[in-house]
Amino acid sequence: MAKLFPFKHVMGFVSSIVLTLAALSVLWFDMSYGAKMAILLVTASLQASLQLFLFMHAGESEDKNTVYTNIAFAVVVGLITIFGSILFLINKLNSLN
Repeated sequence: MAKLFPFKHVMGFVSSIVLTLAALSVLWFDMSYGAKMAILLVTASLQASLQLFLFMHAGESEDKNTVYTNIAFAVVVGLITIFGSILFLINKLNSLN
């Protein structure tokens, strides 16, 4: 019966709840802007990797290289989109002044 209990998944769920509460701590405690952003960045990264590897089983397929390449490609496209949008908006703001 012990082998049938999804211990890893339950611990992953509890870890996700703890990381969410840690991220919410930026609302409860008086911290500097940099500390708030650092906590949010670290907890978001940890939770995203936890979700990806534990619940989405990214490392369990036979073709791991393709999965990791797709993840890296998605991250690069996301970063290009985010930073490109920021640069565009900064340029647009500067042209208005």
